[in-house]
Amino acid sequence: MQLNVKLYATLKDRAKTNQVTVELEDGATIGMLRQKLAADYLALASTLPRCLAAINQEFADDDAVIRAGDEVAFFPPVSGGADSPTLPTLTRITSDALDLQQIAQSLTLPTTGAVVLFTGAVRGSEKDKKVTQLFYEAYAPMAEAKLRQVADEMRARFPDIEGVALIQRVGTLSVGETTIVVAVSSPHRDQGSFEAARYGIDRIKEIVPVWKKEIGPNGEEWVEGHYTPKSGD
Repeated sequence: MQLNVKLYATLKDRAKTNQVTVELEDGATIGMLRQKLAADYLALASTLPRCLAAINQEFADDDAVIRAGDEVAFFPPVSGGADSPTLPTLTRITSDALDLQQIAQSLTLPTTGAVVLFTGAVRGSEKDKKVTQLFYEAYAPMAEAKLRQVADEMRARFPDIEGVALIQRVGTLSVGETTIVVAVSSPHRDQGSFEAARYGIDRIKEIVPVWKKEIGPNGEEWVEGHYTPKSGD
């Protein structure tokens, strides 16, 4: 079978393309595809062993079988369910600037007494490096699905919360710009809104396929995470 494989972040840069076409035998697994890619594209060989795979926008282990027509993607370690019919849930991958006041208002119900808003920003320095910009890239369809999954996990763990907003920006962002928003509303401040927001940002960093490239006077470098999601994540 002929398979189109999507590549993101470091892999895309190394292959100089965001998609490659591979011929595989029927019944091939992710592990077999990983070996085939390493053999056919030598620039990927050193990176592929630590990269993650997804089939149809779900994490896949090396023994997962690939079928004709599947959407398959490889990407470095990263840096859904149905929305509630009555409680506001906002999940989005976007290149647009974010209006924090509007986001908070969208989560505020007549019963809401607290809104916790976490934002990430571009730092001008990282350890001993100067950073002028960050470039964010996402495997957008899977990232949006995983944001919805994180929102569902937050509601399951903290049942008293009301609104949830998980918004990740992509594209090139300058120092001081907002990169991500995790917002949670609840009737009172002691009903899980702080804890849910902390869980949300930590979980996003684990399983949502978004990567950042640091850009500075000394060059550019992709930043990869350390958590390796499993097929059940």
